[in-house]
Amino acid sequence: MHSTAEENYIKAIYKLSASGDEAVSTNALAQVLDTKPASVSDMLRKLSAKELVHYVKYHGVQLTPTGQRVALKIIRKHRLWEVFLVQKLKFTWDEVHDVAEQMEHVHSELLVQRLDEFLGHPRVDPHGDPIPTEDGEFRQIEQKPLANLDLHQEGVVCRVRDSQPSFLQYLDKVGIHIGSHLQVKDKIAYDNSLEISIDKAKSVILSSDVLEKIFVIHP
Repeated sequence: MHSTAEENYIKAIYKLSASGDEAVSTNALAQVLDTKPASVSDMLRKLSAKELVHYVKYHGVQLTPTGQRVALKIIRKHRLWEVFLVQKLKFTWDEVHDVAEQMEHVHSELLVQRLDEFLGHPRVDPHGDPIPTEDGEFRQIEQKPLANLDLHQEGVVCRVRDSQPSFLQYLDKVGIHIGSHLQVKDKIAYDNSLEISIDKAKSVILSSDVLEKIFVIHP
């Protein structure tokens, strides 16, 4: 069993390295976890002693296969709890991240299994991120950023790559959700923004930054 602090480090390393097998600098970890590099080094030595990470001073840190499995379990719990909070407790998608951050540290394997069964084995969380299986496998679907659509092309929103409440509240305000049908009506060369129609009704202009955070599949 690992402490909450250890699990937060493991998850942060996994996310910073994308797949857990690229070296992450102590400074990057310190920034993400809002702590001092010296504190990061202390924790990495502890995790290394537990064979959860490969850590070489000045060369960054990588998760071991055991560390990767731990990271995926934490992510699985987090995303299952987000589904539960939205589907069963009527939280909105911009409210669930911080609550799930607390609940992801529950260590009961049986509880997680029962939660998965109770929810009907969901494949994605409320933001469209895939939920790892019990074996740590991701079920990937072919998707691309909304920014990559050409003029008149269409797509259905399947994921958003930003769980900050302000971003999700912005999408709520313009009317974009998981499952929304979008079509490119115009491309604006000046700043690479796009005019997008939503569900074949109203149109909005989205900035290039927003477009890169919304992922779509072919309708």
